[in-house]
Amino acid sequence: MLELLKRYWVVVRRPARYFSLGFLTIGGFVAGVVFWGAFNTALEATNTETFCISCHEMRDNVYVELQSTIHYTNRSGVRAKCPDCHVPHNWTDKIARKMQASNEVWGKIFGRISTREKFEAARLELAQHEWARFKANDSLECRNCHGYDYMDFTRQSPRAAAQHSALLASGERTCIDCHKGIAHRLPALPVPGTETKAHTSDATPR
Repeated sequence: MLELLKRYWVVVRRPARYFSLGFLTIGGFVAGVVFWGAFNTALEATNTETFCISCHEMRDNVYVELQSTIHYTNRSGVRAKCPDCHVPHNWTDKIARKMQASNEVWGKIFGRISTREKFEAARLELAQHEWARFKANDSLECRNCHGYDYMDFTRQSPRAAAQHSALLASGERTCIDCHKGIAHRLPALPVPGTETKAHTSDATPR
């Protein structure tokens, strides 16, 4: 067995001595296609709601809250799933988000929010991380579905129309500034009166 491994290692170290350039080129191309296909398949498998709620931390907490919002059920039947709001659609941004989300694996392994009590204790910190991320990328995930250029202000409440046309268009604010509580319950805030209150009445799609 050891001799066989040594022979394979010799071939792997200097494949050009044993295979033609054409064979190596075609072989490399095929291997690249197989790798890329496997990589994208695995990536998309982690980009589904089924995967997101496969752990009870998500299924029993934030997913339950989502089910009572207009993003889950509405008259048009268009439903937002976990990746729609938490994973950018652009490939480069998606990869960066996946790398960032790898920290959640450690949280799962060490049971950081393994109970409801632990989740509630960490809710504010977790929410602030997401709010900061949305603020930094100009609510990119919101724009997966919502486009400012396609808003019909005449079908919005006067308050929502004023906010969208004045603040959003000017770039002074981004979606998350006003819509922090649109899909999940807001955490208890340490300082009353801060700007983390969600205007859910204006945030509801018309």
